[in-house]
Amino acid sequence: MNKFKKGDQVIVVSGKDKGVKGEILSVNIAKEKITVKGVAVRKKCVKRSQENQEGGIFDIETPISWSKVMVVDPKDGKGTRVRIQSLSDGSKVRVSVRSGEEIGK
Repeated sequence: MNKFKKGDQVIVVSGKDKGVKGEILSVNIAKEKITVKGVAVRKKCVKRSQENQEGGIFDIETPISWSKVMVVDPKDGKGTRVRIQSLSDGSKVRVSVRSGEEIGK
């Protein structure tokens, strides 16, 4: 089970966007990278073509290493580590180390 899932709220703990909270847009498990809304925004120049009628300069979010972010604790809104906990029925859930609350549903 992965500790990061699409739609989770995270906070950036290092880099130029330190302290920014955002939602995970995508997770790449093989490269250990995630894309967070509003973090690591870069400009991309797109040339006008038949498929893309409008060209121009667009802002895109680029992937960052998941070691630079922490999941936001649902109880107090601060960054926390995540623990995978097994339930009695054999299923697994993600739990906040800081407060012990379940993360996501």
